Amino acid sequence: MKRKSWSISFVVLFFFASQLAAQHWQQASPEEVGLSSERLQQISQVFQRYISDKQLAGAVIFVARHGKIAYHEAFGMRDIENGSAMPKDGIFRIASQSKALVSTAAMILQERGALLLSDPVSKFIPEFAKTTVATTKDDGSVEIVPAKREITVHDLLTHTSGASYGNGPAKDQWAAAGIQGWYFADREEPIADTIKRLAALPFDTQPGERFVYGYSTDILGVVVERASGQPLDVFLRENIFTPLGMNDTQFYLQKDQIERFVTVYSLGESGTIERTPDSGTMVSQGAYVQGPRKSFSGGAGLLSTAKDYATFLQMMLNGGEFHGQRILSRKTVELMTVDHLGQVYNRSNGTGFGLGFWVLEDLGARKTLGTVGEFGWGGAYHTTYWVDPQEQLVVSYMTQLIPARGIRDHEMVRTLVYQAIVD
Repeated sequence: MKRKSWSISFVVLFFFASQLAAQHWQQASPEEVGLSSERLQQISQVFQRYISDKQLAGAVIFVARHGKIAYHEAFGMRDIENGSAMPKDGIFRIASQSKALVSTAAMILQERGALLLSDPVSKFIPEFAKTTVATTKDDGSVEIVPAKREITVHDLLTHTSGASYGNGPAKDQWAAAGIQGWYFADREEPIADTIKRLAALPFDTQPGERFVYGYSTDILGVVVERASGQPLDVFLRENIFTPLGMNDTQFYLQKDQIERFVTVYSLGESGTIERTPDSGTMVSQGAYVQGPRKSFSGGAGLLSTAKDYATFLQMMLNGGEFHGQRILSRKTVELMTVDHLGQVYNRSNGTGFGLGFWVLEDLGARKTLGTVGEFGWGGAYHTTYWVDPQEQLVVSYMTQLIPARGIRDHEMVRTLVYQAIVD
């Protein structure tokens, strides 16, 4: 009886802890955190204009400073054709914003002694013991050569494994294997099986020699599964989402979330938005609701809200902890948010690359408002975010626009947030 009572008590305590975590954000007046209410209203005015001009269907913007919410607004429509307004807790496809979360999962495992960044990937996925690289010769032909060394976990975190999205010199082989593009939600094949097949394909570059954006974090997700002994969705939920109260972040929707799922639009050559046809693939709502629920794409598969994602970012800003829930150590966060690549990364815009994030190194070279030491990234559906440790600032911007030809809303939201700082 004592053991049973203890188990029930543990479940009750866990339930209340998770409920408390979901409520841990505090609202502040902008002035309390060094922002101007009047100046923040310029965000609202400009983004309402984007809606009126039919350049955006809808969006949610979340701004926190000094750990408190200063601005959280929704604009426009979640679904124009069905007359559904955008809610503040609208659920968005965050695509490559998944990468930072899975990178964090890998760092949690390093802290537990389950892996090291220097480990070869083959320690967890044996098929990676001997990989190959496709090189283009002077006559335009493609030669397949052995990799000079094994791919490491660090290569995956920094996108220097050589794995693109199947669009490199050996793209015909990748196409024949059915591994191209970043959408996995409708696949019947578990992600681990896909990645095992991917290991046999020629990569674009030698390990460590170049930043190549692609499947590295999908491979990393399988490393997380093997190192932890849990499916990726379970590991993320138990070690990041539930402790932080990120209850709307997952790979597939629950039934009670469907009415908050945001429709995808495209900004075509006409300069105004059009509903993107639901082809059953990249923009599909059906696959996220009724799909196979087997392919947990660590690189691009997650769904989230502006507030949920800001919660994760605030944890990073706080050095790995948020309201009593420690996810990472301060030293691990430091390692993730400094440049690891030097000239291997394209630094023309003043940024370097850490472990899952770009990192601002040269403010003048980027030519936009901000602070050296910022880190961030974004997603293919036109979502973006950044963290500014010096200003104690977190910004999460969500919309669903693909392609997003010519619109400069990312630069605009950055400008309008920083112009509102008055302390």
